[in-house]
Amino acid sequence: MLPLLLLLLAPATGAEGIAIISHDPLPRVDTTVIQRLYAGKVVEIRGVSVSPINLPAGHPLRARFLATFLGQDEEHYTSYWTVRRFVGLGSPPRELRTSAEVIAHVRTNPGAVAYIDADEVPAGMNILQQK
Repeated sequence: MLPLLLLLLAPATGAEGIAIISHDPLPRVDTTVIQRLYAGKVVEIRGVSVSPINLPAGHPLRARFLATFLGQDEEHYTSYWTVRRFVGLGSPPRELRTSAEVIAHVRTNPGAVAYIDADEVPAGMNILQQK
């Protein structure tokens, strides 16, 4: 009975991971770099210009990413970018609708950095960090 219960619980734990992926072979980075990247305060990593990609507001993975990596909820993140845009300090990261679009964009755009479910990382994709 215990092995059956463990088998049922295994998929639920695997789906919780988030991977930060990039087009370029950039080095692994710490959470502070990810936070600064998605706050518009980092524009390059090791001399490579980077551009973060977001999923749309309301997407469950975006909510998990904001909580896990930025320690924020959607309301705070959106408010932060509203103020930055108003005072002329930049625009929020580009948004794509699905993880499939995110993966395709990262594969074809140098400098692209994004987050996806860890269990969706394609073979050969560069991972900057995973939680």
